[in-house]
Amino acid sequence: MTRHGQGRLDRDDLVLLALVAKGLTVEAVGRRLLLSERTVRRRLRTVCSALEVSTPNEAVVWAVRHDLI
Repeated sequence: MTRHGQGRLDRDDLVLLALVAKGLTVEAVGRRLLLSERTVRRRLRTVCSALEVSTPNEAVVWAVRHDLI
């Protein structure tokens, strides 16, 4: 899970962002990771909050700029 306030992501967070970066929908990400859509949305909100960004797309950009995905 994301370590809040530090902008650091764990492996699961990076997998989630990589799937979003590939253009998968929340539903498709959930199917791929065996998670409910609600869980995917909650995890995306958590990642966005930790990185202090507003959207999952901004989180993807942040991760790309930091060579994480």
